[in-house]
Amino acid sequence: MNSQQSFDLVVIGTGVAAGTVISQVGSAGWKIAIVDERPFGGTCQLRGCDPKKILRRGAEIIDAARLLHGRGIAGADTLAIDWPALIKFKREFTDPVPEAREKPWREQGIATFHEHAEFVDERTLSIGDKRVHADRIVLAIGARPMPLPIDGAEHLIHSDDFMELDSLPRRLVFVGGGYISFEFAHIAARAGAEVTLLEMGERPLAQFDPDLVEKLVQRSRAIGIDIRTNAQVEKIEKRADGFTVRAKIYGEACAFEADGVVHGAGRVPATDGLELERGGVRFSKRGIEINEYLQSVSNPAVYAAGDASATDGPPLTPVANLEGSAVGHNLLNGNSKTVDYRGVPSCAFTVPPLASAGLSEAAAQERDIDYDCKLIDMSDWYLARRVGETCAAAKILIGKDKHIVGAHLLGPECEQIINFFGIAIRNDWAVEELAGVVSAYPSAASYVGHLV
Repeated sequence: MNSQQSFDLVVIGTGVAAGTVISQVGSAGWKIAIVDERPFGGTCQLRGCDPKKILRRGAEIIDAARLLHGRGIAGADTLAIDWPALIKFKREFTDPVPEAREKPWREQGIATFHEHAEFVDERTLSIGDKRVHADRIVLAIGARPMPLPIDGAEHLIHSDDFMELDSLPRRLVFVGGGYISFEFAHIAARAGAEVTLLEMGERPLAQFDPDLVEKLVQRSRAIGIDIRTNAQVEKIEKRADGFTVRAKIYGEACAFEADGVVHGAGRVPATDGLELERGGVRFSKRGIEINEYLQSVSNPAVYAAGDASATDGPPLTPVANLEGSAVGHNLLNGNSKTVDYRGVPSCAFTVPPLASAGLSEAAAQERDIDYDCKLIDMSDWYLARRVGETCAAAKILIGKDKHIVGAHLLGPECEQIINFFGIAIRNDWAVEELAGVVSAYPSAASYVGHLV
């Protein structure tokens, strides 16, 4: 092993949280290193949010044409996604990312390592064949697909693999009913695949409002997605011409033929292989155990941000950005900044999208919050009728103090509308303040006032 190098700060990971830390600390004159054994850029830019939305655009166009077929649009029945061309278009965005991400850091004098890192002791890391001492270490390592106790699990493809498929399998089975499965299922179905989704629980998309999820399930079935709940996948068998997925659904044995089987059953903190015990870094199934300042509870030299941190924040890109900002501040100024997770919007980018901000009804009831619930059918609103969509609804929770407790939306452009509710919750706006926002008409934002 080569002689030891020393740094003021070593950041492990190159995604949103890591980039936010570096953007704050990079000009402080510290000697910094950043490490990632995968291509620089992280999940969101390379393997998640950004490429997913490019693929979704194809599904949106197909869906939009079909919804307006006979209403001024002709030829919708012959319109199709050219999957190889769509993947090629996606790569125009993802292929340049690693170099575009790394080059500015190198130009700043930040050392970049493309190797595996693990702890040797509390302030020493082994990075490839190098020994590195760090006064401070930031773990922004993200998440990985959850290991599944399924015979034949090695045949599963992950979300990373799905977005690199040069051709789309004719028959796809998605294991799990979270937002990854639903988003990809909506893309694949619009691209002509036969899609089955197997969810082991009573209902899919557990993090979203159940009433709106049920409407989305009906809409998903209408486009040909076979959604099964209470489905316990037991075995994936490889055959010469594809796969057989064996499951028990409400206790009854079922088999599904597939040309591809996709893991969509959730992700867990990517803590494996870091040898955290040697670094004195306490962790659990939820991730790195940290205090309110995102500092390790057991090793004060270590901070964590993003999907691998055991915080109250959901595993979302905006949360990684918030946590990275707090870590950067606390590294430079001492522990003085915490993260406000209130009202962070989330969205399942299905077609139409499902969005949420604030508390669910269940969470509000657990906290004994007194609220009124408005359940609104938006299917006959201009917002939906203009594009031919029949699946559109909202559930708004308003506290007795006339502040927004939670907002849950399903329908066209709801991924934009939900941001207004997030702003209102994070800034403690009263309902009349949100309703008084003046927006361009007839933009999606102009409907906010009608929802409260």
